[in-house]
Amino acid sequence: MNDTGEKPPTGDRPRVLVTGGAGFVGREVVRKLVDRADVVVADLLQNGTPRWADDTFAGVGFRRVDVRDTGAVGTLFAEFTPEVVIHLAAIHYIPECDADPATAVATNVAGTVNVVNSCAAGTRFVFVSSGAVYKPDVEPHGEFVSALEPSDIYGLTKLHGEQYVQALTVPRQLTSCIVRLFNVIGPGETNPHLLPVVVAQLQSGVETIRLGNTWPKRDYVDVLDVAEGLTAVALGGNRDGVDCEIVNLGSGQSFSVDEILARLRSVLGLRFEVMADAARIRAVDRPVLCADTSRMAEIFGWSAHHTLDATLARLWADPDFSAGLADRLK
Repeated sequence: MNDTGEKPPTGDRPRVLVTGGAGFVGREVVRKLVDRADVVVADLLQNGTPRWADDTFAGVGFRRVDVRDTGAVGTLFAEFTPEVVIHLAAIHYIPECDADPATAVATNVAGTVNVVNSCAAGTRFVFVSSGAVYKPDVEPHGEFVSALEPSDIYGLTKLHGEQYVQALTVPRQLTSCIVRLFNVIGPGETNPHLLPVVVAQLQSGVETIRLGNTWPKRDYVDVLDVAEGLTAVALGGNRDGVDCEIVNLGSGQSFSVDEILARLRSVLGLRFEVMADAARIRAVDRPVLCADTSRMAEIFGWSAHHTLDATLARLWADPDFSAGLADRLK
C-alpha cells in the first residue's frame, strides 16, 4: 500500500476516500473499489498494521489519520480532493462504547462532522451507520416505518451521526447516502463479536464454550455482500431530487444465537456444549434485529447473495482475525 497519499493519474476513475479502510469491512470495500477507482485509505490503525493478503492494494494510498483531528482531516482532503467518501471510521464494538462513551461520541459523532465538513461541494458522501439506531422490535426494520430509538451508546452515536449528515448535506452541496448496516460476519474481524468468540473458543480445542444471551435474533450479512452494497452506493447515485438517501443493508433474515450454534454443528460437524457466562450477558439486549432491504434493492440494485451456511464455512476455514483481536480472544 502506498503511504504517500499522492494522487496517481486518474483519467475517468473517481477519487474515493475510505475512512476506516483498514478495518473488517473497509478492507473488503477497498478490494472491490481498487480496479474501478483511485483509492486512499484513512485509518488510525487501532487494530495494528493493515493485513493485506496480496498485491491488490499496491496502488492504494494510505494516510494514518484520526478523524477526531480536524486539522489532519482537513489536510487529507486538501491533498487528495476526493470525489466520493465512504465513512466507515468509528468505534463499533458496543461494550467499548458503553465503557467509554466520551471517546465513542468524539469518534463517531464529532469525527463524522469533521469528515463531512471537509468535503468539497459536489462530493458524494456515504455514511455507514447501523441498524442499532432502530427501536427494538420483533418485525423487520424499515427505514421510514420503524421508530428510531437506540438502546445503547453505539446506536445513539450512529443516530446523531446520521442527523449531522442530513443537516450538512444541503449546506455543503453534497449528495449523501446513509447506509444502516446490520450484523456483518465473515473472515477478517477486528472486534470480539459473537462469531469470532465462538470460533476462537472452538478452534482452541475446548468442548464447552462460554456465551452470554443465546436467544436474541440478529440479521447476519456476509462482509463480501456488504462490500458489494457499499460499492454500489458509492459509485451509484441518488434518485432525482433526493439529496440524502437512507437504506438498510442486511440479509433480510434473522437467526438466534442458538440457531447459529445449531448450524455450526450441522454444517461443519462440530460437537460442543454451551455454558452460560454471567460476565458475557448483556443487561439490556434487543430481542430481534432484522433489515427490510427492499429500498436498497430498488434504489441501488443490490441484494445479499451469500448464504449463512457458506459464510460460516468460510469463516471456520480461515478466520483471519486481526492481531489485536487474536490477542483479545486468547
